[in-house]
Amino acid sequence: MNSKKVLSLALLIALAPFGQAMASTGDAATSVDVSPANDLDPATHSVQTPSSTDCSQGFLSRFAAAYREDAQPADPNAQAPARRAMDAPLDSPPFPNSEWQLGGVPAPIGVPVAYGQYPLQKALSCTKLGSWMQRNRIEINGWVNPSANVSSSSFTNFPLSYATRPNRVEFDQLVTNITRVEDTVQTDHVDWGFNISNLYGYDYHYTTMKGVFSNQLLNNPAPSQPLNGKIYGDDPMLFYFDLYIPSVAEGMVVRVGRWLSLPDIEAQFSPQNYLVTHSILYTVDPYTQMGVMTTTRLNSQWTLQVGINGSNDTAVWNSAARPTLQACVRWVSADNNDMLYPCVNNVNKSDYNYNNVQMYVMTWGHRFSQSVHMQTEAYRMYGRNIPGYGPGGTPGVAGSSALPGEAGEFGIVNYLNFELNSSNMLTFRNEFYNDEKGQRTGYATRYSSHTLGMTHWVSTDLEIRPEIRYEHSYDVNAYDAGKKNYQAVALIDAILHY
Repeated sequence: MNSKKVLSLALLIALAPFGQAMASTGDAATSVDVSPANDLDPATHSVQTPSSTDCSQGFLSRFAAAYREDAQPADPNAQAPARRAMDAPLDSPPFPNSEWQLGGVPAPIGVPVAYGQYPLQKALSCTKLGSWMQRNRIEINGWVNPSANVSSSSFTNFPLSYATRPNRVEFDQLVTNITRVEDTVQTDHVDWGFNISNLYGYDYHYTTMKGVFSNQLLNNPAPSQPLNGKIYGDDPMLFYFDLYIPSVAEGMVVRVGRWLSLPDIEAQFSPQNYLVTHSILYTVDPYTQMGVMTTTRLNSQWTLQVGINGSNDTAVWNSAARPTLQACVRWVSADNNDMLYPCVNNVNKSDYNYNNVQMYVMTWGHRFSQSVHMQTEAYRMYGRNIPGYGPGGTPGVAGSSALPGEAGEFGIVNYLNFELNSSNMLTFRNEFYNDEKGQRTGYATRYSSHTLGMTHWVSTDLEIRPEIRYEHSYDVNAYDAGKKNYQAVALIDAILHY
Protein backbone atom coordinates (compact mmCIF):
# COMPACT_ATOMS: atom_id res chain seq x y z
CA MET A 1 0.00 0.00 0.00
CA ASN A 2 1.57 3.32 -1.02
CA SER A 3 1.83 6.27 1.33
CA LYS A 4 -1.01 8.29 -0.21
CA LYS A 5 -3.44 5.39 0.14
CA VAL A 6 -2.37 4.75 3.73
CA LEU A 7 -2.84 8.35 4.80
CA SER A 8 -6.13 8.72 2.94
CA LEU A 9 -7.50 5.57 4.55
CA ALA A 10 -6.47 6.78 8.01
CA LEU A 11 -8.30 10.05 7.50
CA LEU A 12 -11.39 8.29 6.24
CA ILE A 13 -11.43 5.99 9.27
CA ALA A 14 -10.99 8.94 11.61
CA LEU A 15 -13.57 11.17 10.01
CA ALA A 16 -16.24 8.54 9.35
CA PRO A 17 -17.97 8.93 12.75
CA PHE A 18 -17.81 12.72 12.42
CA GLY A 19 -19.31 12.55 8.97
CA GLN A 20 -22.06 10.24 10.19
CA ALA A 21 -22.86 12.65 12.98
CA MET A 22 -23.12 15.53 10.54
CA ALA A 23 -25.28 13.42 8.24
CA SER A 24 -27.59 12.64 11.16
CA THR A 25 -27.89 16.37 11.79
CA GLY A 26 -28.81 16.93 8.19
CA ASP A 27 -31.41 14.16 8.28
CA ALA A 28 -32.94 15.67 11.40
CA ALA A 29 -33.13 19.10 9.79
CA THR A 30 -34.78 17.86 6.60
CA SER A 31 -37.35 15.85 8.52
CA VAL A 32 -38.62 18.82 10.53
CA ASP A 33 -42.23 19.80 9.83
CA VAL A 34 -41.98 23.35 8.43
CA SER A 35 -45.63 24.23 8.82
CA PRO A 36 -46.27 27.56 10.62
CA ALA A 37 -47.14 25.76 13.86
CA ASN A 38 -43.73 24.05 14.07
CA ASP A 39 -40.05 24.98 14.36
CA LEU A 40 -40.10 28.34 12.61
CA ASP A 41 -38.39 31.44 13.91
CA PRO A 42 -41.24 34.00 14.02
CA ALA A 43 -38.89 36.80 12.91
CA THR A 44 -37.18 35.11 9.98
CA HIS A 45 -39.59 32.23 9.19
CA SER A 46 -36.49 29.99 8.94
CA VAL A 47 -36.23 26.37 10.10
CA GLN A 48 -34.63 26.05 13.56
CA THR A 49 -32.00 23.31 13.68
CA PRO A 50 -32.35 21.02 16.72
CA SER A 51 -29.86 21.62 19.53
CA SER A 52 -28.15 19.12 21.83
CA THR A 53 -30.49 20.22 24.64
CA ASP A 54 -33.71 20.01 22.61
CA CYS A 55 -35.53 17.21 24.44
CA SER A 56 -38.18 16.97 21.74
CA GLN A 57 -35.51 15.41 19.52
CA GLY A 58 -34.18 11.86 19.68
CA PHE A 59 -30.87 10.89 21.22
CA LEU A 60 -29.02 10.55 17.90
CA SER A 61 -30.24 13.96 16.72
CA ARG A 62 -29.02 15.56 19.97
CA PHE A 63 -25.72 13.66 19.68
CA ALA A 64 -25.18 14.95 16.14
CA ALA A 65 -26.23 18.46 17.17
CA ALA A 66 -23.56 18.44 19.89
CA TYR A 67 -20.86 17.86 17.26
CA ARG A 68 -22.24 20.70 15.17
CA GLU A 69 -22.32 23.06 18.16
CA ASP A 70 -18.77 22.16 19.15
CA ALA A 71 -17.59 23.09 15.66
CA GLN A 72 -18.75 26.68 16.20
CA PRO A 73 -16.35 29.33 17.58
CA ALA A 74 -16.23 29.59 21.35
CA ASP A 75 -18.18 32.39 22.99
CA PRO A 76 -15.58 35.10 23.77
CA ASN A 77 -17.87 36.54 26.45
CA ALA A 78 -18.36 33.27 28.32
CA GLN A 79 -17.62 33.66 32.02
CA ALA A 80 -14.58 31.74 33.24
CA PRO A 81 -15.26 29.32 36.12
CA ALA A 82 -13.98 30.25 39.56
CA ARG A 83 -10.52 28.98 40.51
CA ARG A 84 -8.16 29.37 43.47
CA ALA A 85 -4.96 28.73 41.58
CA MET A 86 -2.68 30.79 39.38
CA ASP A 87 -4.05 31.67 35.97
CA ALA A 88 -3.66 28.91 33.41
CA PRO A 89 -0.19 29.42 31.85
CA LEU A 90 -1.05 27.86 28.46
CA ASP A 91 -3.83 27.91 25.88
CA SER A 92 -5.76 24.68 25.33
CA PRO A 93 -6.58 24.25 22.54
CA PRO A 94 -4.29 24.29 20.68
CA PHE A 95 -2.00 22.78 23.37
CA PRO A 96 -3.16 19.49 24.91
CA ASN A 97 -3.33 21.00 28.40
CA SER A 98 -3.57 24.52 29.80
CA GLU A 99 -1.80 23.73 33.11
CA TRP A 100 1.77 22.86 33.99
CA GLN A 101 1.92 19.12 34.42
CA LEU A 102 1.03 17.40 37.68
CA GLY A 103 0.25 13.69 37.85
CA GLY A 104 -1.89 11.95 40.42
CA VAL A 105 -4.84 14.39 40.28
CA PRO A 106 -7.39 15.29 37.56
CA ALA A 107 -6.06 18.86 37.67
CA PRO A 108 -3.85 20.85 40.06
CA ILE A 109 -5.67 21.54 43.31
CA GLY A 110 -7.71 24.74 42.96
CA VAL A 111 -8.23 24.37 39.19
CA PRO A 112 -11.83 23.76 38.01
CA VAL A 113 -12.60 20.88 35.66
CA ALA A 114 -15.35 21.34 33.07
CA TYR A 115 -18.33 18.98 33.20
CA GLY A 116 -20.27 17.72 30.18
CA GLN A 117 -18.11 19.27 27.48
CA TYR A 118 -18.26 16.31 25.06
CA PRO A 119 -21.13 15.14 22.81
CA LEU A 120 -22.21 11.93 24.54
CA GLN A 121 -22.87 13.58 27.89
CA LYS A 122 -24.64 16.48 26.20
CA ALA A 123 -26.91 14.09 24.30
CA LEU A 124 -27.72 12.20 27.52
CA SER A 125 -28.91 15.35 29.27
CA CYS A 126 -32.56 14.79 28.36
CA THR A 127 -32.66 11.23 29.70
CA LYS A 128 -33.29 10.07 33.26
CA LEU A 129 -29.81 8.58 33.35
CA GLY A 130 -28.24 11.80 32.08
CA SER A 131 -30.21 13.90 34.56
CA TRP A 132 -29.08 11.66 37.42
CA MET A 133 -25.47 11.82 36.24
CA GLN A 134 -25.60 15.61 36.00
CA ARG A 135 -27.00 15.96 39.52
CA ASN A 136 -24.18 13.77 40.81
CA ARG A 137 -21.47 15.25 38.54
CA ILE A 138 -20.79 11.86 36.93
CA GLU A 139 -19.71 11.95 33.30
CA ILE A 140 -19.08 9.49 30.49
CA ASN A 141 -16.89 10.38 27.52
CA GLY A 142 -14.02 9.03 25.44
CA TRP A 143 -12.37 9.01 22.04
CA VAL A 144 -11.45 6.94 19.01
CA ASN A 145 -7.85 7.17 17.75
CA PRO A 146 -6.70 5.56 14.45
CA SER A 147 -3.33 6.25 12.84
CA ALA A 148 -1.21 5.44 9.80
CA ASN A 149 2.53 5.40 9.23
CA VAL A 150 5.02 5.06 6.39
CA SER A 151 8.45 3.87 7.58
CA SER A 152 11.93 3.09 6.29
CA SER A 153 11.71 -0.08 8.40
CA SER A 154 9.82 -3.16 7.23
CA PHE A 155 9.37 -5.41 10.31
CA THR A 156 9.31 -3.12 13.35
CA ASN A 157 9.48 0.57 14.23
CA PHE A 158 10.52 -0.12 17.85
CA PRO A 159 11.73 1.69 19.98
CA LEU A 160 9.31 4.15 18.36
CA SER A 161 5.94 3.87 20.06
CA TYR A 162 3.10 3.34 19.93
CA ALA A 163 3.05 2.88 16.12
CA THR A 164 5.30 -0.18 16.30
CA ARG A 165 4.04 -1.97 13.19
CA PRO A 166 5.47 -0.21 10.10
CA ASN A 167 3.69 0.83 6.92
CA ARG A 168 0.12 0.30 7.97
CA VAL A 169 -3.09 1.76 9.29
CA GLU A 170 -3.47 1.00 13.00
CA PHE A 171 -6.38 1.12 15.44
CA ASP A 172 -4.58 2.64 18.40
CA GLN A 173 -7.17 3.47 21.03
CA LEU A 174 -10.84 3.29 21.83
CA VAL A 175 -11.10 4.79 25.30
CA THR A 176 -14.17 5.13 27.51
CA ASN A 177 -14.05 7.16 30.73
CA ILE A 178 -16.63 7.17 33.50
CA THR A 179 -15.64 9.77 36.05
CA ARG A 180 -16.62 12.09 38.84
CA VAL A 181 -14.11 14.88 39.52
CA GLU A 182 -13.75 16.22 43.04
CA ASP A 183 -14.26 19.97 43.43
CA THR A 184 -10.96 21.31 44.76
CA VAL A 185 -11.84 24.97 44.16
CA GLN A 186 -14.11 25.07 47.21
CA THR A 187 -12.62 24.73 50.70
CA ASP A 188 -15.68 24.26 52.92
CA HIS A 189 -16.36 20.52 52.65
CA VAL A 190 -14.79 17.15 51.88
CA ASP A 191 -15.48 15.96 48.33
CA TRP A 192 -14.81 12.77 46.40
CA GLY A 193 -14.19 11.57 42.90
CA PHE A 194 -13.45 8.44 40.90
CA ASN A 195 -12.35 7.39 37.46
CA ILE A 196 -12.76 4.19 35.45
CA SER A 197 -10.99 4.37 32.08
CA ASN A 198 -10.88 1.43 29.68
CA LEU A 199 -8.57 1.26 26.67
CA TYR A 200 -9.01 -1.10 23.73
CA GLY A 201 -6.61 -1.18 20.79
CA TYR A 202 -3.02 -1.84 19.78
CA ASP A 203 -1.67 0.50 22.47
CA TYR A 204 -2.53 -1.99 25.22
CA HIS A 205 0.88 -3.57 24.45
CA TYR A 206 2.51 -0.68 26.30
CA THR A 207 0.02 0.02 29.08
CA THR A 208 -0.71 -3.45 30.48
CA MET A 209 -0.16 -4.00 34.21
CA LYS A 210 0.90 -7.46 35.40
CA GLY A 211 -2.06 -9.00 37.19
CA VAL A 212 -4.69 -6.90 35.36
CA PHE A 213 -5.83 -8.71 32.18
CA SER A 214 -2.13 -9.27 31.47
CA ASN A 215 -2.41 -12.84 30.12
CA GLN A 216 -3.48 -11.49 26.72
CA LEU A 217 -0.03 -9.89 26.46
CA LEU A 218 2.35 -11.96 28.60
CA ASN A 219 1.08 -15.44 27.72
CA ASN A 220 0.74 -15.01 23.98
CA PRO A 221 4.13 -15.13 22.22
CA ALA A 222 4.02 -13.72 18.69
CA PRO A 223 7.37 -14.28 16.93
CA SER A 224 6.00 -13.07 13.60
CA GLN A 225 4.99 -9.70 15.13
CA PRO A 226 7.13 -6.81 16.44
CA LEU A 227 5.61 -7.25 19.93
CA ASN A 228 4.36 -10.31 21.79
CA GLY A 229 0.72 -10.62 22.76
CA LYS A 230 -2.57 -10.50 20.90
CA ILE A 231 -2.55 -7.78 18.25
CA TYR A 232 -5.48 -5.93 19.86
CA GLY A 233 -6.26 -6.09 23.53
CA ASP A 234 -8.13 -4.47 26.39
CA ASP A 235 -6.70 -2.68 29.42
CA PRO A 236 -8.71 -1.12 32.26
CA MET A 237 -6.13 1.64 32.36
CA LEU A 238 -7.41 3.61 35.35
CA PHE A 239 -9.54 2.70 38.33
CA TYR A 240 -9.18 4.87 41.38
CA PHE A 241 -11.07 6.68 44.11
CA ASP A 242 -10.13 10.22 45.19
CA LEU A 243 -10.88 11.88 48.53
CA TYR A 244 -10.38 15.65 48.71
CA ILE A 245 -9.72 17.03 52.20
CA PRO A 246 -9.60 20.86 52.13
CA SER A 247 -8.49 21.21 55.77
CA VAL A 248 -5.03 19.68 55.19
CA ALA A 249 -2.65 22.52 54.26
CA GLU A 250 -4.41 24.22 51.31
CA GLY A 251 -6.05 20.97 50.22
CA MET A 252 -5.08 17.31 49.93
CA VAL A 253 -6.25 14.63 47.51
CA VAL A 254 -5.83 11.00 48.61
CA ARG A 255 -5.96 8.57 45.69
CA VAL A 256 -6.44 4.81 46.06
CA GLY A 257 -6.26 2.52 43.02
CA ARG A 258 -4.36 2.46 39.72
CA TRP A 259 -3.01 5.73 38.34
CA LEU A 260 -0.73 6.96 35.56
CA SER A 261 2.94 7.31 36.44
CA LEU A 262 3.33 10.84 37.77
CA PRO A 263 6.22 12.75 36.21
CA ASP A 264 6.25 12.31 32.41
CA ILE A 265 5.60 15.08 29.89
CA GLU A 266 3.91 12.39 27.79
CA ALA A 267 0.94 10.23 28.70
CA GLN A 268 -0.70 6.97 27.66
CA PHE A 269 -3.90 8.64 26.45
CA SER A 270 -3.51 10.15 22.97
CA PRO A 271 -5.28 13.52 23.59
CA GLN A 272 -2.83 14.35 26.38
CA ASN A 273 0.23 14.41 24.09
CA TYR A 274 1.87 17.01 21.89
CA LEU A 275 2.77 14.42 19.22
CA VAL A 276 1.57 11.13 17.74
CA THR A 277 4.66 9.14 18.70
CA HIS A 278 6.45 8.94 22.02
CA SER A 279 10.07 9.56 22.90
CA ILE A 280 12.32 6.56 23.51
CA LEU A 281 12.71 7.87 27.04
CA TYR A 282 8.96 7.51 27.58
CA THR A 283 8.56 4.25 25.62
CA VAL A 284 10.67 2.24 28.05
CA ASP A 285 9.89 3.86 31.42
CA PRO A 286 7.08 2.93 33.89
CA TYR A 287 3.48 3.51 32.81
CA THR A 288 1.18 2.95 35.78
CA GLN A 289 1.31 2.20 39.51
CA MET A 290 -1.23 0.87 41.99
CA GLY A 291 -1.46 1.78 45.66
CA VAL A 292 -2.11 4.93 47.71
CA MET A 293 -1.00 8.43 46.65
CA THR A 294 -1.38 11.78 48.40
CA THR A 295 -1.18 15.17 46.67
CA THR A 296 -1.00 18.19 48.99
CA ARG A 297 -1.09 21.83 47.96
CA LEU A 298 1.19 23.72 50.36
CA ASN A 299 0.49 27.04 48.65
CA SER A 300 -0.16 28.32 45.13
CA GLN A 301 3.45 27.59 44.12
CA TRP A 302 4.33 24.37 45.98
CA THR A 303 2.72 20.93 45.79
CA LEU A 304 3.96 17.78 47.57
CA GLN A 305 3.19 14.19 46.55
CA VAL A 306 3.97 11.04 48.55
CA GLY A 307 2.68 7.52 47.97
CA ILE A 308 3.22 3.80 48.35
CA ASN A 309 2.60 1.36 45.50
CA GLY A 310 3.34 -2.21 44.39
CA SER A 311 6.15 -1.21 41.98
CA ASN A 312 5.94 -0.29 38.32
CA ASP A 313 3.19 -1.81 36.17
CA THR A 314 2.40 -4.44 38.78
CA ALA A 315 -0.89 -5.01 40.60
CA VAL A 316 -0.57 -5.06 44.39
CA TRP A 317 -2.12 -8.55 44.50
CA ASN A 318 0.41 -10.03 42.05
CA SER A 319 3.37 -12.04 43.37
CA ALA A 320 5.74 -9.70 41.50
CA ALA A 321 4.65 -6.68 43.57
CA ARG A 322 7.23 -4.99 45.81
CA PRO A 323 6.47 -2.22 48.35
CA THR A 324 7.73 0.98 46.71
CA LEU A 325 8.00 4.65 47.63
CA GLN A 326 6.95 7.40 45.20
CA ALA A 327 7.54 11.08 46.01
CA CYS A 328 7.44 14.31 43.97
CA VAL A 329 7.53 18.06 44.53
CA ARG A 330 6.18 20.60 42.04
CA TRP A 331 7.20 24.26 42.14
CA VAL A 332 5.80 27.02 39.92
CA SER A 333 7.44 30.45 39.82
CA ALA A 334 5.46 33.48 40.99
CA ASP A 335 5.27 34.82 37.42
CA ASN A 336 3.99 31.40 36.20
CA ASN A 337 6.76 31.20 33.61
CA ASP A 338 8.70 28.28 35.11
CA MET A 339 7.84 24.90 36.60
CA LEU A 340 10.13 22.34 38.24
CA TYR A 341 8.90 18.82 38.99
CA PRO A 342 11.52 16.52 40.56
CA CYS A 343 10.31 12.98 41.33
CA VAL A 344 11.55 9.83 42.95
CA ASN A 345 9.21 7.83 40.77
CA ASN A 346 10.18 4.41 42.10
CA VAL A 347 12.55 3.50 44.92
CA ASN A 348 12.84 0.32 47.00
CA LYS A 349 15.49 -2.16 48.15
CA SER A 350 14.34 -5.07 45.99
CA ASP A 351 16.12 -6.71 43.08
CA TYR A 352 14.69 -6.42 39.59
CA ASN A 353 11.33 -8.15 39.31
CA TYR A 354 8.92 -7.39 36.46
CA ASN A 355 9.91 -3.81 35.67
CA ASN A 356 11.05 -2.99 39.20
CA VAL A 357 13.49 -0.28 38.14
CA GLN A 358 14.63 2.52 40.41
CA MET A 359 13.80 5.85 38.76
CA TYR A 360 14.80 9.47 39.47
CA VAL A 361 13.38 12.11 37.15
CA MET A 362 13.21 15.89 36.74
CA THR A 363 10.94 17.95 34.48
CA TRP A 364 11.37 21.66 33.75
CA GLY A 365 8.77 23.74 31.97
CA HIS A 366 9.46 27.26 30.75
CA ARG A 367 7.07 29.74 29.10
CA PHE A 368 8.70 32.24 26.75
CA SER A 369 5.32 33.82 25.96
CA GLN A 370 1.67 32.84 25.89
CA SER A 371 2.25 31.20 22.50
CA VAL A 372 5.72 29.63 22.99
CA HIS A 373 6.88 27.28 25.73
CA MET A 374 9.13 24.29 26.21
CA GLN A 375 9.32 21.29 28.48
CA THR A 376 12.44 19.25 29.26
CA GLU A 377 12.59 15.92 31.07
CA ALA A 378 15.61 13.88 32.17
CA TYR A 379 15.86 10.66 34.15
CA ARG A 380 18.16 7.98 35.47
CA MET A 381 16.86 4.41 35.85
CA TYR A 382 18.49 1.14 36.85
CA GLY A 383 17.61 -2.33 38.05
CA ARG A 384 19.51 -4.47 40.54
CA ASN A 385 20.63 -8.07 39.92
CA ILE A 386 18.90 -8.46 36.57
CA PRO A 387 19.46 -11.95 35.10
CA GLY A 388 21.81 -11.86 32.11
CA TYR A 389 23.36 -8.47 32.83
CA GLY A 390 26.34 -9.37 34.97
CA PRO A 391 29.98 -9.63 33.85
CA GLY A 392 31.21 -11.95 31.12
CA GLY A 393 28.48 -11.56 28.50
CA THR A 394 28.96 -11.30 24.75
CA PRO A 395 29.92 -7.71 23.90
CA GLY A 396 27.01 -5.82 22.40
CA VAL A 397 24.49 -8.60 23.07
CA ALA A 398 21.92 -7.63 25.68
CA GLY A 399 21.28 -10.12 28.48
CA SER A 400 24.00 -12.56 27.37
CA SER A 401 25.82 -12.97 30.69
CA ALA A 402 25.42 -16.10 32.79
CA LEU A 403 25.34 -13.86 35.87
CA PRO A 404 22.92 -11.25 37.16
CA GLY A 405 24.02 -7.63 37.40
CA GLU A 406 22.94 -4.01 37.41
CA ALA A 407 21.72 -2.43 34.17
CA GLY A 408 21.01 1.27 33.84
CA GLU A 409 19.96 3.92 31.38
CA PHE A 410 19.53 7.66 31.20
CA GLY A 411 17.96 10.10 28.79
CA ILE A 412 16.84 13.65 28.16
CA VAL A 413 14.05 14.95 25.94
CA ASN A 414 13.03 18.50 25.03
CA TYR A 415 9.70 19.72 23.63
CA LEU A 416 9.55 23.15 21.99
CA ASN A 417 5.93 24.14 21.34
CA PHE A 418 4.44 26.97 19.28
CA GLU A 419 0.84 28.19 19.18
CA LEU A 420 0.18 29.25 15.59
CA ASN A 421 -3.42 30.21 16.32
CA SER A 422 -6.30 28.89 18.40
CA SER A 423 -6.66 25.83 16.14
CA ASN A 424 -3.05 24.94 15.32
CA MET A 425 0.16 24.17 17.20
CA LEU A 426 3.63 23.07 16.14
CA THR A 427 6.01 20.91 18.20
CA PHE A 428 9.70 20.07 17.84
CA ARG A 429 10.97 17.19 19.99
CA ASN A 430 14.66 16.30 20.33
CA GLU A 431 16.05 13.57 22.55
CA PHE A 432 19.17 11.67 23.55
CA TYR A 433 18.95 8.25 25.20
CA ASN A 434 21.64 5.84 26.39
CA ASP A 435 20.59 2.25 27.06
CA GLU A 436 23.91 1.34 28.64
CA LYS A 437 23.51 -2.46 28.60
CA GLY A 438 20.49 -2.77 26.32
CA GLN A 439 18.09 -3.92 29.03
CA ARG A 440 15.29 -1.52 28.03
CA THR A 441 15.45 -1.50 24.22
CA GLY A 442 17.29 -4.76 23.52
CA TYR A 443 20.37 -2.96 22.16
CA ALA A 444 23.28 -1.51 24.16
CA THR A 445 23.62 1.78 22.34
CA ARG A 446 23.11 5.52 22.38
CA TYR A 447 20.15 6.94 20.50
CA SER A 448 18.99 10.30 19.22
CA SER A 449 15.57 11.11 17.80
CA HIS A 450 14.16 14.26 16.20
CA THR A 451 10.46 14.83 15.58
CA LEU A 452 8.37 17.59 14.03
CA GLY A 453 4.61 17.48 14.37
CA MET A 454 1.53 19.65 14.04
CA THR A 455 -1.87 19.47 15.71
CA HIS A 456 -4.88 20.87 13.85
CA TRP A 457 -8.13 21.17 15.77
CA VAL A 458 -11.04 20.79 13.35
CA SER A 459 -13.28 21.38 16.34
CA THR A 460 -13.01 20.81 20.08
CA ASP A 461 -14.04 17.20 19.36
CA LEU A 462 -11.70 16.38 16.47
CA GLU A 463 -7.95 16.86 16.11
CA ILE A 464 -5.63 15.69 13.33
CA ARG A 465 -1.88 15.33 13.87
CA PRO A 466 0.66 14.82 11.05
CA GLU A 467 4.26 14.10 12.07
CA ILE A 468 7.71 13.25 10.69
CA ARG A 469 10.50 11.62 12.71
CA TYR A 470 14.13 10.64 12.20
CA GLU A 471 16.21 8.62 14.69
CA HIS A 472 19.65 7.07 14.87
CA SER A 473 21.55 4.51 16.94
CA TYR A 474 25.27 5.12 17.36
CA ASP A 475 26.95 1.96 18.70
CA VAL A 476 25.05 -0.92 17.07
CA ASN A 477 22.29 -1.34 14.48
CA ALA A 478 19.17 -1.02 16.63
CA TYR A 479 16.43 -0.41 14.06
CA ASP A 480 14.23 -2.82 12.10
CA ALA A 481 15.22 -5.70 14.40
CA GLY A 482 18.94 -4.90 14.20
CA LYS A 483 19.21 -4.36 10.45
CA LYS A 484 19.79 -0.58 10.39
CA ASN A 485 21.25 2.22 12.48
CA TYR A 486 18.56 4.75 11.49
CA GLN A 487 14.85 5.06 10.91
CA ALA A 488 12.64 7.65 9.19
CA VAL A 489 8.88 7.62 9.67
CA ALA A 490 5.94 9.80 8.56
CA LEU A 491 2.72 9.45 10.53
CA ILE A 492 -0.74 10.89 10.88
CA ASP A 493 -3.50 10.21 13.37
CA ALA A 494 -6.89 11.58 14.29
CA ILE A 495 -8.62 11.81 17.66
CA LEU A 496 -12.42 11.97 17.67
CA HIS A 497 -13.96 12.64 21.07
CA TYR A 498 -17.42 11.47 21.97
